[in-house]
Amino acid sequence: MTLRRDFLRTTLAGLAVSLAPLPAALRAEELRVLKQGSFSGRSAHVTTGSAAITEQDGRHFVSLGHDFSFDGAPDPKVALGRDGYDGDTILGPLQSNAGAQTYALPEGFNPADYNEIWVWCERFDVPLGVASIG
Repeated sequence: MTLRRDFLRTTLAGLAVSLAPLPAALRAEELRVLKQGSFSGRSAHVTTGSAAITEQDGRHFVSLGHDFSFDGAPDPKVALGRDGYDGDTILGPLQSNAGAQTYALPEGFNPADYNEIWVWCERFDVPLGVASIG
């Protein structure tokens, strides 16, 4: 006959095993920085801070750093470019005028194809900031 304390001891021991850290091979892949740079403003706007293209678990992202800051404008979007803005690469509206934010690259976007991250005013079709990344 199993005593209650033996049952609890066995159950708790099993729980401790299930809470043990996963082996490294089963954990999420570490975030890897592929390219990075810093923003400079455009069209008389002040845009500063760090930007990077990162990879995690086989997916790619554009990451704006905690130090990112933008002075504001209507309709700002985040996009990519290679030696100039590429309107076909808009990743979405700027989430905030300051601080860290992340944008997923759609399937089929190859990070090696781009050397710039843009903040672009789609309404007036002007650049607001660019980070050369390499």
